[in-house]
Amino acid sequence: MNEQEIFDATHPTRYWHKLEDGRVQCDVCPRYCKLREGQRGLCFVRANQNDQIVLTTWGRSSGYCVDPIEKKPLNHFLPGTPILSFGTAGCNLSCKFCQNWDISKSREMDTLMDQASPETIARAAKSLGCQSVAYTYNDPVVFMEYAIDVAKACRAHDIKSVAVTAGYMCDEPRREFYQYMDAANVDLKAFTDDFYWKITGSHLQPVLDTLKYIKHETNVWLELTTLLIPGLNDSEKEMQEMTQWVVEHLGPDVPMHFTAFHPDWKMPDVPPTPPQTLARARRIAMTNGVRYAYTGNVHDEDGGSTYCHHCGQRLIGRDWYVLTEWNLDAHGRCNKCQMPCAGVFESQPGAWGAKRIPVRLANFAIGT
Repeated sequence: MNEQEIFDATHPTRYWHKLEDGRVQCDVCPRYCKLREGQRGLCFVRANQNDQIVLTTWGRSSGYCVDPIEKKPLNHFLPGTPILSFGTAGCNLSCKFCQNWDISKSREMDTLMDQASPETIARAAKSLGCQSVAYTYNDPVVFMEYAIDVAKACRAHDIKSVAVTAGYMCDEPRREFYQYMDAANVDLKAFTDDFYWKITGSHLQPVLDTLKYIKHETNVWLELTTLLIPGLNDSEKEMQEMTQWVVEHLGPDVPMHFTAFHPDWKMPDVPPTPPQTLARARRIAMTNGVRYAYTGNVHDEDGGSTYCHHCGQRLIGRDWYVLTEWNLDAHGRCNKCQMPCAGVFESQPGAWGAKRIPVRLANFAIGT
């Protein structure tokens, strides 16, 4: 089979079973889509073909870009380094506020204009000076087979893998998927099931299960992001309950990012998040014991910087995605009081800055 045939082919999957009524149930996420021949799941990219669930986007992407790793956002995983980012199409949530809706809600395969084998992606990351690859833009849960194949190829080149995900996944596929990830930023979209059901069409508990699994049963570096939407998930009560749960169940060292909403997709009439709402959430988190709390999508150097939880020294200064200060020693400890800073650090930070460079992976394909 040549490379073009590989990209045109659907890809077999493992997490499904046949039902007595002739349908096939997809078991990757808690939606448990039950599909008749030719039907697609809510994610649109997993389909029933010949009485089995197949992935229809293996090897195809909506585009590739070299980003600062802080954009994922990850503030404690290889700071300052570039990361090769890509996604496919489709999503298993139905967030009314989706800010990547042109990709995640796409029903057009024309969105997937680029294509690359896992080996090509690994080779491109290496050539571009990236230490990691991010599965992002849409949720890698829906293209987990492709993401795992890419992660395997990257691991052979000593390239790390980063999942940017909503964490809405069943136990067995979750265990396979995170075997191949090195870091994850999980969207904890709110802390009420009412929000999850009405605004995203999903449920909270499976996400909490994913967070506890990643933190306690894997070596994957974990950070959390919550997009604060005025009037929907930004109350002081909810921030108190969420941050207390994080400290109790995940520990104080898991970074939390509170980011600003802007009107988009099906919520154009909701106002943008005021900066003071983000600052309040960060303050509540830190009061409740979260050692590393950040504001995002706003210009806030104080809220974007990392501080020593013991002596208060600024360890990593950030102005948007540019590192402005570095006060960690070669072992990731505060150079003032020697307290370790939680994370995955090198002896020196990267210097990628805020650059964002789209790339075409055809230039790195075998034979070019």
